[in-house]
Amino acid sequence: MDFELNETQKLFQRSAREFFAQECPPAVVREMIEQNEPYSEELWQKLVEQGWTGLIFSEADGGLELGMVEMAVAFEEMGRALVPGAFLSTVALAGSLIQKACSAEYRTEQLQAISEGRLKATVALLEESASWDPDSIELRATPVDGGFKIKGKKLFVNDAWAADLIITVARAGSDLVLAFVNKNAAGVAVKPMAGIDATRSLSSVEFNDVAVNSQDVVADASKARAALEYALNVATLAAAAEMVGGMQWLLDASVEYAKTRKQFGKPIGQFQAVQHHCANMLLMTESARSAVYYAAWLMGNDPEQAPRAISIAKTYTSDSYREVGNLAIQVHGGIGFTWDENIHFYYKRAKASELLFGDATYHRERIARLIIDSNREPVKASIGAAD
Repeated sequence: MDFELNETQKLFQRSAREFFAQECPPAVVREMIEQNEPYSEELWQKLVEQGWTGLIFSEADGGLELGMVEMAVAFEEMGRALVPGAFLSTVALAGSLIQKACSAEYRTEQLQAISEGRLKATVALLEESASWDPDSIELRATPVDGGFKIKGKKLFVNDAWAADLIITVARAGSDLVLAFVNKNAAGVAVKPMAGIDATRSLSSVEFNDVAVNSQDVVADASKARAALEYALNVATLAAAAEMVGGMQWLLDASVEYAKTRKQFGKPIGQFQAVQHHCANMLLMTESARSAVYYAAWLMGNDPEQAPRAISIAKTYTSDSYREVGNLAIQVHGGIGFTWDENIHFYYKRAKASELLFGDATYHRERIARLIIDSNREPVKASIGAAD
């Protein structure tokens, strides 16, 4: 693998950074937070015009067909700019699920709608257990003539109020199914939930005997599980890349502040304790970036090995983004806690992202399971009488 971005990827990175600096500056993000509206149709349409909503989809499905490394570049820049909205839920999570779960015709119809900005989507997975493990799903999908009826409740659904389509993970008998539910369907109730990150919305979604046609349900249990696991891997990778961008912003802001803020007649950056904080922030940021881009490279070149690397990246970024936020606030001192500074917005994103798609503890356990499974010898059945 290459240890740095190629020229095309660097050009894409510069273009993305310039785009967000112009279209989503801190003043715009702050205004959306203060108005409690973490979604902007104007910004969404600008992303559509840039082709970003089709970033990782095939050209046949209306997308740009870029790779996982380019996706990581895009999300790092979005994290750096603290971009609000439904992009992560729609493209990385729901879009990846549609890619793997749906028939060719259905897939193309949905992904073209996303690429053209006509459709926003999310995935309803978490329940009262708050576990990202698909085995924890209990929401019932009962077979009826012509389809299924869904009854139950999902919690902490990202961007559900802005979405048009809620892909709902449910259980029919003992099997997982994926139901493509229109948010405005009869029996669907979306209610806001409080969250620490004001740039992302959380909702509970109640399903009161919601009817879903059979053509809108992926009922093949193995296909549904494989698609869900793939989508969670892509979304986890995207979230980790976004966290690296936030860490970089906190580092840059802290270094700049340490150069200009004076105490006892000299810049605070000359004090060794502040230098140590900035050095530790740099170490964690660069280490997180290496883990994320290695996982992105594996996702595009050796997907069987990617899940372990993705969990390693999410484990590290979950811990380090929070700690970089801690150090950034310490460098800024008391002003870092005030509403007038942007530091606390990133710190809140760090805390929310820490739990998104599983925290460090969840992914450490997942790494252990993956290692054990990869080292387990196949059991050979003995034939005939024992010796």
